[in-house]
Amino acid sequence: MNKLGLKYELDEAPPLPELLLFGLQWLALTIPTIIIIGQVVAVLHFDNPGQQVIYVQKLFFITGLVMLAQVLWGHRLPLISGPAAVLLIGILAGQASGITTIYTSIFIGGLVLTFLSITGLFAQLKKFFTSRVVATILLLIAFTLTPTIMNMILPSSGSQVSALFNIIFAISLVFLMFVSNKFLTGIWKSTLIIWAMLIGSLAYSVMTPASVAVDAGNYKVLASFFTDMTFELSLEFGVLISFLICFLALSINDLGSIQSVGELLKLEDMPKRITRGVSFTGLANVLSGFLGVIGPVNFSLSPGIIVSTSCASRLTLIPTALCLLLLSFLPVAIAFMDSIPPVIIGATLVYVMCSQVSAGLLMAFSNKFNFDGGLVIGLPVMLGIIIAFIPAEVLNTMPVSLRPIIGNGFVVGVVAVMFLEHIVYRGK
Repeated sequence: MNKLGLKYELDEAPPLPELLLFGLQWLALTIPTIIIIGQVVAVLHFDNPGQQVIYVQKLFFITGLVMLAQVLWGHRLPLISGPAAVLLIGILAGQASGITTIYTSIFIGGLVLTFLSITGLFAQLKKFFTSRVVATILLLIAFTLTPTIMNMILPSSGSQVSALFNIIFAISLVFLMFVSNKFLTGIWKSTLIIWAMLIGSLAYSVMTPASVAVDAGNYKVLASFFTDMTFELSLEFGVLISFLICFLALSINDLGSIQSVGELLKLEDMPKRITRGVSFTGLANVLSGFLGVIGPVNFSLSPGIIVSTSCASRLTLIPTALCLLLLSFLPVAIAFMDSIPPVIIGATLVYVMCSQVSAGLLMAFSNKFNFDGGLVIGLPVMLGIIIAFIPAEVLNTMPVSLRPIIGNGFVVGVVAVMFLEHIVYRGK
């Protein structure tokens, strides 16, 4: 064993039984994020359950493909990928402009990220993302998603389930997740979200039998999503600017995730791995825009899993990626996973976003923190929350071209923190 006590190092292949077991563990960590983000976006775009399932199929395909490419040719690290929550904010802000405009912006955003990474310009942008800016971005992602989470927890109009019941159920589930996180260890703690979704869905279906139903007969066992696929370009300046700012945050998230594993494993060739990793993330977002789904990013939870399992082998993610690709052509399996009640998705999002808030606060207090630092973070967060809760009828009075910018709490918050950090309080 090395100094970290790792049983399997980066390029070592465990025996086949252990390889598959580790792969299943990574799979259990990846699937919940795909289902959570995928279901939120699919419901925003489509009323038809069949179209929602096809959307999640594409998301499984993109995630499996980018994970396989990253492990073999990109950063070549044990890092899982999944849909980027920060792009969900851009999608929410651009809903009025239509699906074509949204995914054209993701397509272009992926191209820009790839270009910045390959040319080395991305390294020049990193200096603008100080600890206070990154902390604010992490907090904004969580807080500006609050209205969406609230809408998922509250029952839809005409539902036989009361709002009070859903609120109590969601709060109870969140608290149970926190209690479980405190006392569970190992694989049980790592897969807490998937167990919460399974047990929560079962409990909710027992208490409200009419709320959960899947007609498997509507779906083929094996089906492709490539049929009748078209891509159209539709560019709107406001939506594009909104997404480009979201991609700045995505790139910092991607960079931090790759660096965290590199620092843990004490790798010496990290600049090359970062360039390849961020470039592949950019290309994956180009493909996502072409397929019409939310783009992926590398997740930062891998270091904890590596330490807890004593396995840093990147090869263990190959079975994970192959399983995701297989699932993308199994609409029946996707339909069952996608039938998780919205209140369960909302509750798990609360838990996930609390982790985001924790990471933001940790970043904010990692260096010397003073009153000015509190102002630099506090004002953008307050602006982001206020704008996130502006009623739709008020947003509709604004110019259509500016709505995705001034009506997007995340974008306004990022612009505000950049202004405060680099102009008002520059050099302090």
